[in-house]
Amino acid sequence: MDGLNPTTTGEWSDPKAQDAGATVEEFLTRLGGPTWIFLSGQDPSRTRAVTTLLHGNEPSGVRAIFQWLRSGTRPRVNLACFIGAVDAALAEPVFAHRHLPDCRDLNRCFRMPFEGREGQMAAAVLDRLRAINPEALVDFHNTSGRSPAYGVTTRLGEQQKALTALVSDHLIVTDLRLGTLMEATEDDFPTVTAECGGAGDARSDETAMAALRSYAMAETLWNDPRRYAHVKTFHHPIRVSLEAGKQVAYGNATVPGVDLTLREDADQFNFGVLNQGETLGWVRDSTLGVVVARDAKGRDRTREMFSVVDNRLVVAQASRIMMMTTNPHIAASDCLFYCLPVAFSE
Repeated sequence: MDGLNPTTTGEWSDPKAQDAGATVEEFLTRLGGPTWIFLSGQDPSRTRAVTTLLHGNEPSGVRAIFQWLRSGTRPRVNLACFIGAVDAALAEPVFAHRHLPDCRDLNRCFRMPFEGREGQMAAAVLDRLRAINPEALVDFHNTSGRSPAYGVTTRLGEQQKALTALVSDHLIVTDLRLGTLMEATEDDFPTVTAECGGAGDARSDETAMAALRSYAMAETLWNDPRRYAHVKTFHHPIRVSLEAGKQVAYGNATVPGVDLTLREDADQFNFGVLNQGETLGWVRDSTLGVVVARDAKGRDRTREMFSVVDNRLVVAQASRIMMMTTNPHIAASDCLFYCLPVAFSE
């Protein structure tokens, strides 16, 4: 792996257990910024890649890498690990910032044009991954609300199911294009985004650690179809966003002065089904103009999916809710949630 040194990142090769520090916060402080960590495997002829902390408020993946390093375990094959938004993760309060205020969301920068610091970093990460040519890539994330673990892919095959089975039996197959790492590598090697569950949930950390252990130590990732036969796929989710200039809050009733109030327990619906007429929240002006639902082709599906009844935002047809957040900043800057009509998700 010599000769691959993007100027935007640091590099550690085969660090010793004590090099990681006593806590994950100390570990990140020692990294000092975005860093590649290379671990030599028992079989040095093959490499698997891991990326994590592309969002600074999603810590399960980096906690898993930290615990792995502390254990001193040698992986079955080479592991190439990229840890991204270190500065955002360490900004007080720790693990609370998706990205710093003056920075772009790194996981929206993996497409042309690769502009600015984050765009250049994304391009460097892609160059490094393609030079390494791993047999697979798992990108560890957390959801910003309560959620079971699940996988996301842009290309469905047996390999993507096998990678998803490391964390979950739910796999979302999306044709939405947002500039994520997963989209950029789909033609290069099998890639799955592993959403390990809610940030701050100890079970999410356990999921990430178990997945990393299985991924790093497996002799092969693909030879046992029984291991992933139970994975259920959900295709073509619809992205639901807040209209530009609108405000969102969360509560048990309408929050005065806010355009859209979603139920404060809305994240309990993740991967569940809401039936026609069930309430998601409340709108201030009695119209649907506060949200927009678009599919991957850019078609407006808002009126097909939702309606307003007595200032309540209700589901217009039975739908499966996915990736629901209860963080108003993320809801406004990224999206509110994704949904899929039950007729197309079973």
